[in-house]
Amino acid sequence: MLFFTLSFIFEILFNIIYILLILLSVAFTTLAERKLMGSLQRRIGPNVTGIFGLLQPIADGLKLLLKEMIIPKNVNVLLFLFAPFLVLVLSLYIWFFLPITKQLHSDVNLGILYILMVGVLEIYGILLAGWSSNSKYALLGGLRSTAQMISYEISLSFIILGIIFLVGSFNLNDIILYQINNDLWLIFPLLPFSIIFLVSILAETNRAPFDLPEAEAEIVAGYNVEYSGFLFALFFLGEYSNMLFLSCLFTIFFLGGGSLVTLIGLPYTLIFAFKSLLVLFFFIWIRATLPRYRYDQLMSLGWKVFLPLTFGYLTFLISYLYIFNLFPINLLF
Repeated sequence: MLFFTLSFIFEILFNIIYILLILLSVAFTTLAERKLMGSLQRRIGPNVTGIFGLLQPIADGLKLLLKEMIIPKNVNVLLFLFAPFLVLVLSLYIWFFLPITKQLHSDVNLGILYILMVGVLEIYGILLAGWSSNSKYALLGGLRSTAQMISYEISLSFIILGIIFLVGSFNLNDIILYQINNDLWLIFPLLPFSIIFLVSILAETNRAPFDLPEAEAEIVAGYNVEYSGFLFALFFLGEYSNMLFLSCLFTIFFLGGGSLVTLIGLPYTLIFAFKSLLVLFFFIWIRATLPRYRYDQLMSLGWKVFLPLTFGYLTFLISYLYIFNLFPINLLF
């Protein structure tokens, strides 16, 4: 009984530390983005708060905590307060299915399905935020964001389905092991999928050039226009947490996780983090380079370009596996 109690306490403490480390990573991701954006645009970036501006994320967090939280009149207070917490909790909960290290890793047989399920639920948080704000601008922003995320979810689902057919498992660890055992990252045989996945996760996280829900010049900041202070910070943390998570997910799907450990002897987690940071750099580089798409261009890209391409390549992949009898044993039907 005592052993069970102690193990339960240690598990709770580990989960708390894990979440705090994610939040700390999110905070310093904002600093890295501002520094890189400054460098790419020939500006200095944050350099006043702390040495080289390293305390800027902490200052930003304190500022948002101390600012007044304004709740507009005639809003649905319960849903208005619940929406940002829902977005943040789901964006943090999804990290528990990610195999970041070899020792402390998630080994869920249906891990991909859990990730898809939690990712879809986040849409409800954005939709509730727009609807409960009692503002036409927020409602339009919520609807546009929902339509955008649903549109690109379909292409992402086809890509993930192709990986499942190729590997024969819904387990993220099996996807990494498949790439290690075959000495081949999936970015090479699934190059079209990897490119579409990389662009689609920009739209999924509302990042430039697909940041239409937050286009200040068009719709007054979108679904979160009525939020301020701490509540706005929750949306902010959720967005950057998703950006980090999808960078890690791309590393697992197409870059073999930390599989370079077998070649150069570096720790698995270090290799995994390096690959994920390269994908994260792509997020920031694109933001500093490309102008914002129009909404019709955004939807046209998702429905008229990515959807046919992913469905066509998925059909080709399944046909290839079937003709050459390469289907994994547990997926034969």
